Amino acid sequence: MEIKERIKNLNWADIKVDLDNKGYTIVKTVLTADECDSLTAQYPDDQLYRKTVIMERHNYGRGEYKYFKYPLPGLIQQLRESIYPRLAPVANNWMELLSKETRFAATLDELLQHCHNQEQLRPTPLILQYAKGGYNAMHQDLYGEVFFPIQSVFILDEPGVDYEGGEFILIEQKPREQSRAMVLKPAKGDMVLFTTSFRPAKGSKGYHRVNMKHGIGEITAGRRRSMGIIFHDAK
Repeated sequence: MEIKERIKNLNWADIKVDLDNKGYTIVKTVLTADECDSLTAQYPDDQLYRKTVIMERHNYGRGEYKYFKYPLPGLIQQLRESIYPRLAPVANNWMELLSKETRFAATLDELLQHCHNQEQLRPTPLILQYAKGGYNAMHQDLYGEVFFPIQSVFILDEPGVDYEGGEFILIEQKPREQSRAMVLKPAKGDMVLFTTSFRPAKGSKGYHRVNMKHGIGEITAGRRRSMGIIFHDAK
């Protein structure tokens, strides 16, 4: 099945419920093993990328990642184009619940045009690689004044087979409460959708903002690779 059909046929009603209630969801086996392997096989091809980041140099963690350049590889472009319109209504509902004026366009092209009008011109999809001892510190992928509040990551290696450790971690900070950690173990080909920065949560006086960050736990053996799709472009 073509990737656009695969995305269309996902249970978006359940995905919305999870995103609204938790700020994240794991969607099983969105990519095939062959698609994952194709992406990892391209990792050494520097012609595909605009920038390589060695994480230790910036105190981001331990590992490296590469930002794809335009034009994006076909699989990534199709994923970015077909997932975004499904998430835009969720994001707009979040803005409404939090009484924010921001609204997001119905299509990826319109969102990117808005980014480009704000001089955010650089593509943000990336591929990440960690060896034993690698990790990613807790962070948010904002990149500029314009940012879409939901993003995705695809796991390209099999936990327990290709690597150990390397759990996907989300930290939630509610006002006047201790932080809470969610530790996820998605499998190869799974898609994690999660909030870029915050989500609405209902309290006794209506909805309020809950801030969230994400990161990767330490890899204790093997090699872990993943591919992230952020929908807004960067300055």
